[in-house]
This record gives sequence, C-alpha cells and structure tokens, in this order.
Amino acid sequence: MSAAVGDIAGSAYEGRSHRTKDYNRVKMFSSRARFTDDTVCTFACAEVFIDHLDMAKNLWKCCNEHPYAGYGHKYKEWMASHNPQPYMSFGNGSAMRCSSAGWLAKSEEECIQMATMTANPTHNHPEGIKGAVATAMAIYYLKNGHDKEYVKENVLARYYPEWASKKYNDFHDSYTFDSTCPGSVGPAIICFLESKDYVDCLKLAISLGGDADTLAAISGPMAYAFYKEMPDSLVYKAMKMLPDWMVDVNDRFDKACADIENNNK
Repeated sequence: MSAAVGDIAGSAYEGRSHRTKDYNRVKMFSSRARFTDDTVCTFACAEVFIDHLDMAKNLWKCCNEHPYAGYGHKYKEWMASHNPQPYMSFGNGSAMRCSSAGWLAKSEEECIQMATMTANPTHNHPEGIKGAVATAMAIYYLKNGHDKEYVKENVLARYYPEWASKKYNDFHDSYTFDSTCPGSVGPAIICFLESKDYVDCLKLAISLGGDADTLAAISGPMAYAFYKEMPDSLVYKAMKMLPDWMVDVNDRFDKACADIENNNK
C-alpha cells in the first residue's frame, strides 16, 4: 500500500513541473488523484509472489484489466501482444513495481532474485534490472533495521554512485521529467534519505516535478519501511479508490509480511 499511496498522491502532478516545484503547494490526494499503472503493476507483482503465479502472465492479465492506467507506449505494445516478450526497457517502470520483493525477501540473495523477476518480463535491460534491485534492496535493508546511512552506502553509492554525493537541493530546481531508472531511482532514494517522515518523503519526491507519481511510488515504500507508519487517513482514502482484487491482494500481502516478521522474532 505504501507504493500505491505514493502513486495516487503524485498522479495529479505528473508532468506538471511548473505547479509542482513548490513543496508547500503539494497536496496529498488532490481532486485529480487516482491510481495509475504504478499501482496496477505493483499489486500484480505482489500477487505473483503470494500466489506463486507466472510473473509475465499476471502482469499482462492485470494490466489489460486496467487498460487506461497510463502505461508507456512500448508497454502498451507489450500488453497488446498475444505472445509478449521482454523489450530491453530501462525505464523506471521496473523500479516502481518491485517493492513487494523487498518486503517478502528473506535474504539479500532472495531479494535480488525476486526483484529481477519483477523486471524481467519487460525491463530486462541491465539498467532496468538494476533499478528494481536497488529499490528492493533499500526496502529490504530498512525493514530489517538498517539506517539511512547504511542505505546510502550500500544501495545509493553501490548502484548509483553518480548520485551518492548529491543533496536534494543540488538538483531540485533543475530536475525535469526523466522516466529512466538511472534518472529516477537515485533521486527517489535521496528523497527518502532527506525526509522527516512518510508524507514528507512523498512531498519531496512529488515536488521534484516530472514523473512525480513514480518517484513517490519508488520512495514511499522505503519511507514506510523506515518510519513504520503511514497516516491512516491516506491509507483509508487509497483503499477506497482501489478495485476489490487489489484490496484482497493488499490484505493477504500484509499477512504474509507479518508472518515473515513473526518468524524472525
């Protein structure tokens, strides 16, 4: 749900940089807010892991059930195919849908494997896979008690060293729409690293402008893994916007995560 809330919050601001750059003008769930392809793909991947489904087939099925959620051109071609094949994308679509891997993985090796599984049906370019792995690993480390400095050193510096020395204010004003993993995952991690709480993380991500919903969908689960809470009002509003199958997956996913946590105690 932490990715869906970020996606919904950012959806009203996607591509509207001139109205988004001011942090104080970013509203959680404006009248234009809706779930997009980020949420559809995130729940599709989560459903695969908890029900042991085929990743490509379930992504194809779920996305075709929501054909107007805002997919990219190449992804829509993939959806329209009767024999969909990976197309070497390195877009940020792999990073926005992989959060369930970080939550469900029981080891670093499993996290990498699961994140790669979420990317491979479409985003099998090395940068596409890296975006998913880096995002999932950040969530995995944070849910297991590591701090921000650990994520900065072991995720940001490892996977995106070009961003590791940057601060949010270094690129806020100049940041523009970038739908690639190299141009999205590093900034999203920095939004988390410099945030004060879950909502602050989303507002930092959204106020970068550009692909605001995806930046928030990537950074939101990191913030939730670290701060351990989201405002109940946002979760309630998000749940009301989601179709029944997503609500069902969310409930069963939360139970699976709780079982993993209890087994680790």
